[in-house]
Amino acid sequence: MIDRDQLIGFLHEDAPYGDITSEALVPADLQTRAAIRAKEPCVIAGLEEAAFIFIYLGVAAVAAVEDGAAIPAGTVVMTVEGPARAVLRAERPALNLIGRMSGIATATRAAAESARAANPAARVAPTRKTAPGLRALDKKAAMIGGGEPHRFSLSDMFLIKDNHLALVGIEEAVRRAKAYSRYHRIEVEAESADDAVRAARAGADIVLLDNMTPAGVAEALDALRAAGLRDRVTIEVSGRVTAETVPAYAGAGADIISMGALTHTVRNIDVGLDIT
Repeated sequence: MIDRDQLIGFLHEDAPYGDITSEALVPADLQTRAAIRAKEPCVIAGLEEAAFIFIYLGVAAVAAVEDGAAIPAGTVVMTVEGPARAVLRAERPALNLIGRMSGIATATRAAAESARAANPAARVAPTRKTAPGLRALDKKAAMIGGGEPHRFSLSDMFLIKDNHLALVGIEEAVRRAKAYSRYHRIEVEAESADDAVRAARAGADIVLLDNMTPAGVAEALDALRAAGLRDRVTIEVSGRVTAETVPAYAGAGADIISMGALTHTVRNIDVGLDIT
């Protein structure tokens, strides 16, 4: 769902006291048409948000493709028509959104397809390593690209990580989480096969294998099978996962491969707006 206030805030951020260049050069009553094109192949995303920005300023905006479409370079993704000053004021915030969200969607689509090729059951997910204030948009872009939504916040579920375990042991941590709430799933980070078995045996719903090699993940899964615990838990792999290593982690048997790089190292897709 679009956060209208956030998108309006992007307009105010870019022109807090007006667009003085357009106001000086462009007549107030001048009408114009423009087209937004993707300058490179991508999975397009952010069109819904971009259209809202134009429409909010009184510009008609029509998407030429749907969010999630894989398009070649040169594709017109949106046409706009209305007051020239408003088109120019909306241009940069709209292009920033399309470029960033399309970059995330494109990277996620590639990673998800790579994971499924190695293991049809494997899924890819973004993490909470998002730009402050942009988490909802970053997560939406990843979902458009075919990723799982993963956690949106620390309020969604119990996430028992290494720093928690430095203070409270695995078994006690899981016990306290269950006592706190029965309505939230429990995920426990494990850095070894033994810890994975302990977490599963204690009652974790998800075991997070952190910073393990694909061989280490396979070893942990073997240990869980030997203990008769594999089918009780979802296995998530995280930590320095790259596009190149996704197939190996999927092939090792991970259920979910979470990748901070999908959102913390975004390469924007090049998109441009041209007056027609």
